[in-house]
Amino acid sequence: MAEQATLARPYAEAVLNLAVEASNFEEWSNNLHFLTTIVEDPTISVAIANPKVDKNTLTSLLLDIGEGYLSKQANNLAKILVKNYRLCSIPQIALQYEQLKAQHQGYTKVDITSAYPVEPSQQQEIEAILQQRLGKAVDINIFVDKSLLGGWLIRAGDEVIDVSVKGHLQRLASELRG
Repeated sequence: MAEQATLARPYAEAVLNLAVEASNFEEWSNNLHFLTTIVEDPTISVAIANPKVDKNTLTSLLLDIGEGYLSKQANNLAKILVKNYRLCSIPQIALQYEQLKAQHQGYTKVDITSAYPVEPSQQQEIEAILQQRLGKAVDINIFVDKSLLGGWLIRAGDEVIDVSVKGHLQRLASELRG
């Protein structure tokens, strides 16, 4: 995972620079989300991993799927990633781009995973607490994962706050093992 992050960083930074120049942050977010959806598709991921599928075929496949959805610059990015054998880095590029975009625009993206749906009043309260703790505005995305059993898992950039029942049980088991 760390290797993918390292490989993705220069691409994410380049995309952010293009977005800053053209002031089209959301267009790039949409392009990267669409490319991520393509490369994570089970059928496409098999084709990407198959060494018998040549670069031209892979490029044509991506451009055909993205026709009408991807910008010219996103098509160019896809071509470069195919050429450099970096298609698998797209999800990490998208993730890093969103983090860089948030930093550039002065807010922090926060993912909250909860065992149960979060009430609007709870979301407002946690948003206020996180803004105070992080010192900047936050953009919250909420996910539900019943495997947490209870509580929340909060990710803000590199910081992870685990106040879930599952996390507490894992820490307790680790301490008991000694």
